Amino acid sequence: MFFEPPPAGPDPVARGLPEVPPWAGQPALERGAVVAVERIVARSANIVIVLPTIRAYGTGCMFDVEVIGRQGTLSSDEWWDLTMSGPINPLKLGEGDRLPDRLMRLGVRYASGAKATTVDRHGAEPPSGPVLSWTPGGSGGGRRAGGNYMFHHFGLWLWPLPPPEPFEFAVEWPFGGIELTMVEIDGAAIGSAAGRSAPYWPGSP
Repeated sequence: MFFEPPPAGPDPVARGLPEVPPWAGQPALERGAVVAVERIVARSANIVIVLPTIRAYGTGCMFDVEVIGRQGTLSSDEWWDLTMSGPINPLKLGEGDRLPDRLMRLGVRYASGAKATTVDRHGAEPPSGPVLSWTPGGSGGGRRAGGNYMFHHFGLWLWPLPPPEPFEFAVEWPFGGIELTMVEIDGAAIGSAAGRSAPYWPGSP
């Protein structure tokens, strides 16, 4: 026989994706509970950043972020540059680098002074403080009667759950004309929603 089965040996390593640690993303088999926020966080001549909802889980919460842009009076090159800007992987930033104007920065700050941002770096070990992780979403765009437009949707995973008190949600995007802007978020409402979260299948972890 030319092709023969391999000899018996130890069981191969189980296939599949690596397990996501709790500080890196929401539980896969938990449906979460929605907190309606419905806030325009920041607005410039060409960009609006909206926080419609927050979905709370037992271990953390996911901010649902929408970014809407319009070309307006921007040239074609300026519009292209704007559509290509936004969140980036913080690992691409060099040590001590000045944050580029093209980088959209988002973060939270608690009453205690503790904060977490999308430009923080985290290793494989469990972090000691709050973590805010960017989660890719979807994008679109086109042309309507008002001109060219774009739409980005992505998530921000905050771990662990925030304290049950008001805290600040911050955004800054110089290239989009957004100066540092903060809005107040109800931490108690997120904690209450987390108590309503449940697994998709009873008895599952």
